[in-house]
Amino acid sequence: MKYILIGAGSRGTIYGSWAHAHHIEIAAIAELRRERLENAAKEWNVPRERCFTDTAELFALGKIADAAIIATMDRDHYGHVMAALDCGYDILLEKPISPSAKECLAIEKKANDLGRKITVCHVLRYTNFFGALKDIIDSGELGKVVAIKHSENIGNFHMAHSFVRGNWRNDTESSPIIMQKSCHDLDILLWLTGSHCTRVAAFGGLSYFREENAPAGSTARCLDCPVAENCRFDARKAYLPVLGQWPADVVCLDQTEGALMEALRTGPYGRCVYRCDNNVCDHMSVIMEFENGVTATFSLTAQTSACHRSIHIMCEDGEIEADDGRRQILVRQHIANQAESFTERVLNIRTNASGHGGGDAGIMEDFTASLSAHNPDSRSSISRSVESHLMACAIEQSVSAQQPPGSTQNGRPRV
Repeated sequence: MKYILIGAGSRGTIYGSWAHAHHIEIAAIAELRRERLENAAKEWNVPRERCFTDTAELFALGKIADAAIIATMDRDHYGHVMAALDCGYDILLEKPISPSAKECLAIEKKANDLGRKITVCHVLRYTNFFGALKDIIDSGELGKVVAIKHSENIGNFHMAHSFVRGNWRNDTESSPIIMQKSCHDLDILLWLTGSHCTRVAAFGGLSYFREENAPAGSTARCLDCPVAENCRFDARKAYLPVLGQWPADVVCLDQTEGALMEALRTGPYGRCVYRCDNNVCDHMSVIMEFENGVTATFSLTAQTSACHRSIHIMCEDGEIEADDGRRQILVRQHIANQAESFTERVLNIRTNASGHGGGDAGIMEDFTASLSAHNPDSRSSISRSVESHLMACAIEQSVSAQQPPGSTQNGRPRV
């Protein structure tokens, strides 16, 4: 089996490395950044003549592999997917499908019209943790689901890295945070409820990562800031202790202290988090209604220390409380009175070493299997994945509609 890879950033590298480790040939790579292109080609033994900085040159070759992995930036997905479909490729597509609802629907329609498979990287569906939640609900032991409370705790350091300094800081260049980060969560809510969403309402904004909150005496860059020692967002504190790991490995390819310091001195990840061109929300609260009567709330916030998701599922005959940070699920039966003892059990969920709680490996296994006649469908096919994106668009519209008259989008002007 052979794949081509469009985009050799962090996500593309994860998928490409899995394929290479499982004896799937990477037949060609397209990557705008030459250093990352050369690094990926060396790792996966891709010949120089099959390495491109221009995707058009790769697509001009026609279909040279069994499938395409597309892991480029959000607003590039539409053009790359449409070109790959024209070449005849089945596709593994990094989320989001597109920031545009119209483009999402156009991609779905073209794929279905051509009979092509697109698997969207909603990797949480492939984790043991969320799979166990789905199994408990589907077993019927607690009766029907009535309501869900779900939270995504982004973590203040993750927010600073990805959504203030990083690639997804500004929705004019990428996507709104509810789309980019939390289409995962909206997809999981659709999967767990087994229903369609009918209504949403949302509130949110950019409250903290703004210039008026910068420490007195601070400057535009961390390495020359006189008050950096007392700032938890000092870039040296964020990246030097995790040299060789995420997120330091995103800052530069050469994971030495000297190279990292130079990247912080000159690149985007050394900027003051209070003085970036970010405009995406750093907190959001959403309420949802589903076709089957289930209601749900979703909270997204950067004002946390840990990066994890927690969920409370309330059913007719019991409830589930779960935390994917601890990999723990508590299942409790309802009681008749306050004096009665709870009947409950705790499940400790095992996971493998791959990212997203095993979801990264799980989706690669599912995608690869879906290319065969033995497993023609995917757990996160394009048609199963589009609805979460339409929900994200509606939520973002709701947030904008709730802004007071005369205010700016998400608490600050768009740039």
